[in-house]
Amino acid sequence: MSAQAAFHHVRLELAREPDHPAGNPGFGYDLVIPLDGDQKLDKAACQTQARPSRVRRFRNDATEAVGRLARSDDGRWFFDFEPGEADDEFGFRLDDERFVPGEYISIRAADGVPHTFRVMTSSPIDLGDA
Repeated sequence: MSAQAAFHHVRLELAREPDHPAGNPGFGYDLVIPLDGDQKLDKAACQTQARPSRVRRFRNDATEAVGRLARSDDGRWFFDFEPGEADDEFGFRLDDERFVPGEYISIRAADGVPHTFRVMTSSPIDLGDA
């Protein structure tokens, strides 16, 4: 990737699951993450960018938590909302996923329950000098 990563705003919404047969557009995540040309996580940019990736978890369209995308010592990607590990939410093979509309992303909540989310939007953003 170039010296300046291509950051994208990606919106994930809960996909169909037993308790939500139609999914739930009011529960999900807004991500600001660097993606490569294949629309996959730009791993190098995630580790070298001065601006960290951002994660916002929402429920009923209200912000529940704001954090960052981080990588564990064993190479797994997770959403880190507070210091410590109690609230960490791990993605399943996030470095292999394409963040394009229609794709599905699996995330294990802090309570250990996995959920599947659908990529609803993914659009490049200009972070400017902010």
